[in-house]
Amino acid sequence: MIPEVCYLTPCPEKGIITAMSLKKWVDLMLVLVLGMVFLTYSSLSPGDQMERVRAFSRNLEFDYIAWTLDALEVKLGQLALQAGDFLPEETRHRLVLEYLALVDQINQAEYQLNEIYANPEISDPEAAAAPVRSKMEKLYARRAQLAPLVESILQDQISETLASLGLALGGQAIPPVLYHSTPLPTALIVSPRTEIRQDANISLQPELSADERSALEEKIDSALDVSSLIVNIGGVGVYPTMVAQTSDLNFLSEVVAHEWVHNFLTLRPLGINYLTSPELRTMNETAASIAGNEIGRLVIERYYPELVPPPPAPPQPPGSGEPPESSAFDYMEEMRTTRVTVDQLLAEGKITEAEDYMEARRRFFWDNGYLIRKINQAYFAFYGAYADEPGGAAGEDPVGAAVRDLRAQSPSLATFLKHIAWMTSFEQLQEVVESDSPAG
Repeated sequence: MIPEVCYLTPCPEKGIITAMSLKKWVDLMLVLVLGMVFLTYSSLSPGDQMERVRAFSRNLEFDYIAWTLDALEVKLGQLALQAGDFLPEETRHRLVLEYLALVDQINQAEYQLNEIYANPEISDPEAAAAPVRSKMEKLYARRAQLAPLVESILQDQISETLASLGLALGGQAIPPVLYHSTPLPTALIVSPRTEIRQDANISLQPELSADERSALEEKIDSALDVSSLIVNIGGVGVYPTMVAQTSDLNFLSEVVAHEWVHNFLTLRPLGINYLTSPELRTMNETAASIAGNEIGRLVIERYYPELVPPPPAPPQPPGSGEPPESSAFDYMEEMRTTRVTVDQLLAEGKITEAEDYMEARRRFFWDNGYLIRKINQAYFAFYGAYADEPGGAAGEDPVGAAVRDLRAQSPSLATFLKHIAWMTSFEQLQEVVESDSPAG
């Protein structure tokens, strides 16, 4: 059972409002103010350049205002109810792991339910699914009970990690770490066919089927002569941040941290200028990916050391045994090769050849175990901005490499973030990196 905890009013056994309670009052005020700021920011008009696309997507678009108001209500309730503050660390640890196992059970049950309805040999799927539905109702009820508490625990653990890294003011991360796990919207990405450039990123309702995605993409491509793609996402940097439901704590901690970094940057020039240019978007996403990975890993090491992924096997020294498999498939290198070739073909005006090549490469990835529904200009316009690792969909884009170089030159993660957060152009980043001096 979840232990009972005190509300923000004076705890009966203490008789006074504690220092932690006072901190929660500050958090409540920050959340209210920042929630309204981010809500206004996220609901700005997308601009005239997107209106032609929205003629096709408007009826399917995700309602951020309703979601954010609901999430703010949930988060304010969590802050008022100091759910995890008085729990011993062992209990916090156990509850988080129980929640992750619960999400895994739900995922398995939902898959089983889909299998029942897809199986042509089952004549009465309603009857066959009844036991599974009954089980799912109990699992959903337990998740509804656990989720707010577990979110509060992970928020506190990430906040404490941020403070230890020097990314807090008086022990308080600004903005406070707040996330809410729900089914996420999908993202409709639109690029010109003539070059790789993200001209639109429109959030659509969750759980669109593959058929629905393909049909909408084909309508937009045919009518506007563009390249479009509907992709899944792991999180959204609204406030509170929106994070995918998952049973993988390594992934969850990294995504929550990644989206918090977006909130951190949105209060500074780099984030404010996210949509100003493709280079600034890549700087934002790459910085958030680098920082999110580092922060998430530290959270796991500090609070869940048994879940730290094992280090990669060291390379075998020459003559120590059989040589490595020369034909092993290198996804990042193959995707980099694909992007570089497409960029070259498009630069030469060979649009049809580039599109035929991307489809051939998609089949090549499929043959090597990577299930990619579509590779097109929009694919690279979206995934190419996440350049925290060399290669991959970014190809030879110099922006991601410069962000990685800045991190390598910075004495700490806090120095890196505080420096890049105030940049307003790729040229500024290049000047700092080329000076070959640590950011400070």
